[in-house]
Amino acid sequence: MSVIDCSHVSIRYITGDFKSIGLKEYIVRRLTNNYHVKEFWADKDITFQLEKGDMLGIIGTNGAGKSTLLKAITGIMVPTGGEIKVKGNIAALLELASGFDGDMTVRENTYLRGALLGYTRRFLDEKYDEIIRFAELQDFQDYMFKQLSSGMKSRLAFSIACLVNPDILILDEVLSVGDGAFRKKSGDKMKEIISGGVTAILVSHVMPQVRELCNKILWLDHGKQVIFTDDAELACDAYEEFLAQKKKKPPKTVEEMRTLQRAWHIRQEKETAEKAKKAAEKAAKEAKAAHEKAEADRKALQNN
Repeated sequence: MSVIDCSHVSIRYITGDFKSIGLKEYIVRRLTNNYHVKEFWADKDITFQLEKGDMLGIIGTNGAGKSTLLKAITGIMVPTGGEIKVKGNIAALLELASGFDGDMTVRENTYLRGALLGYTRRFLDEKYDEIIRFAELQDFQDYMFKQLSSGMKSRLAFSIACLVNPDILILDEVLSVGDGAFRKKSGDKMKEIISGGVTAILVSHVMPQVRELCNKILWLDHGKQVIFTDDAELACDAYEEFLAQKKKKPPKTVEEMRTLQRAWHIRQEKETAEKAKKAAEKAAKEAKAAHEKAEADRKALQNN
């Protein structure tokens, strides 16, 4: 039985109707025959299924419909067409920066954000020190939240959010917060959570992260489904080559994807060879400089 079953889901936005322009403006435009409604399909006919323990990576350029689809899965939005069936409770880490008060301290915001996520006071009392240690903010607990750097704010938000213990975990660009060391730590934390049998969906532009964590891939392009596959390597290779070649249209068949994959491997081999060549040239240059210095030192000793 699927944990998430997304069947032919489409999501439409309408611009120019009375909800967006106001009732008065709507009436005026209707009377003057100047009323126009525009439709925009953020997602069109998306279908996939996830089993317990799956980690789906949703890839695609900006505007592909990734975040909109996540909102529909979490129940924030209702699809215009199709159906989404979800079994289990969902924890969605979509906008880490929301739910904080700039004029409150880090300590106060920790309890505020935790309460918004449904944590009890007792639970937060027990976990507070763990949250602060993970966020690396031991020396900033009494600082005003607005005094923190953007990286510190993100670390605190992620640290609070990763206390969740859901059946389904949805992550929208939340593993890219902080510096390199913290990104590794947050990634390790997510692996720990997922290893417990959680079904997860990750939206990320960091392809090494997607490759490392995900066993299934959904590639979206301008709201349309390019492919849903358990061949994560094929999808990721083809997608990266698609970006590198700056193609306007995504592949339509698996064979086209394999063509992109072969091109990606050739390019990677060339880049690896070029890096090795540069490294060898650098090593040779350093060895030559060291030899020349040693020779100069030897001659200086002889002259003395």
